[in-house]
Amino acid sequence: MVNDDDATAKTERRAAADTRRAEVSAGSQRKGRPRGRPRSFDRETALEKALLAFWEHGYEATSVSDLTRVMDIGAPSLYAAFGDKRSLFEEVVRVYGTGHGSFTDRALAEEPTARAAVERALREAATAYTEPGHPHGCLVVHAATNCSDAEVEQSLRDRRNANIAAFESRIRADAAAGVLPSGTDAAALARHVGAMIQGMSQQARDGASREELEAVAKIAMTIWPRTGTHTG
Repeated sequence: MVNDDDATAKTERRAAADTRRAEVSAGSQRKGRPRGRPRSFDRETALEKALLAFWEHGYEATSVSDLTRVMDIGAPSLYAAFGDKRSLFEEVVRVYGTGHGSFTDRALAEEPTARAAVERALREAATAYTEPGHPHGCLVVHAATNCSDAEVEQSLRDRRNANIAAFESRIRADAAAGVLPSGTDAAALARHVGAMIQGMSQQARDGASREELEAVAKIAMTIWPRTGTHTG
């Protein structure tokens, strides 16, 4: 005959064994389940990798899967950190404009005349478009190639035209100050500068060297008008 104490002990042992089995099972499930928390990453590093991808292949040819691969992040992390592909590209272009592509703004801000600013911008374009460590040419020019997104295409066009407008403004100011002849066609001269910079970008993509582009820049400056004793 089994007394009440023995029955109680057996019941407690069975309960303890059941609890241990449940804990082991739960632990196994947790190990096999992917972590809900996304893998952390350095945002600036990922952004620079995206910049290089867009710069090399253009906006249209760079897919989200290409971006997640080169940035070494998952799609959910990309969308959470940067938004969609277009938003990421817009941020890339802003970063490019303050870094790799900032030489034009610096030349306009730091040189005393339009002529000096243009000469410096062309010279620095020859260097920036051919230096090692990143794709050749200009991201803002190349990324628009075969772009079917009208908003992206317009945004890039606006940036290129803004550069031309900045040169035109400086040229008009110099003409008004007598540094350039009063009859200087500021719009045409600024367009010439834009054509040279954009053309140098494509030449760099096609393999032109820094020295070859510097020679082109030197020839481009021979058409620059002069007046009086001002040499720019």
